[in-house]
Amino acid sequence: MTYKSSVPMFWRLQGSKYRLVGTRCTKCNSVFFPPRSLCPKCRRKGTVEEMTFSGKGEIISYTIIRTAPEGFEKYVPYAVAIIKLDEGTNISGQIVGNNIEGMAIGMRVRPVFRRMFEDGDRGLIQYGIKWEIDKGDSTS
Repeated sequence: MTYKSSVPMFWRLQGSKYRLVGTRCTKCNSVFFPPRSLCPKCRRKGTVEEMTFSGKGEIISYTIIRTAPEGFEKYVPYAVAIIKLDEGTNISGQIVGNNIEGMAIGMRVRPVFRRMFEDGDRGLIQYGIKWEIDKGDSTS
């Protein structure tokens, strides 16, 4: 499968993709990633402001992909996890590194900047945030 990036979409999502920018409600302190323009709890009573997440967190669920969808065959096996960030929200992402077979729920992870995919053989290379097991704190 060949991917074609939209340049306007690329620029619009740059903050959340590269710096993990989300939002926080100033009334109830709920945090959101991706960013929201309205707090679903407070509605119009709350105000949301930008917030940059550390990206550090803990694996709460994961799967190892061994049969990849079209376009991702060269990456198998790879792991995808739901991560509870230290700031309180959940995010999904790919876990990278040599020890994906030893992954476990509760392991700490940290963000790393990596290649995501290419738009065709000669297209734009997309980069973004993936996660790796934090070797300094492997299990909670």
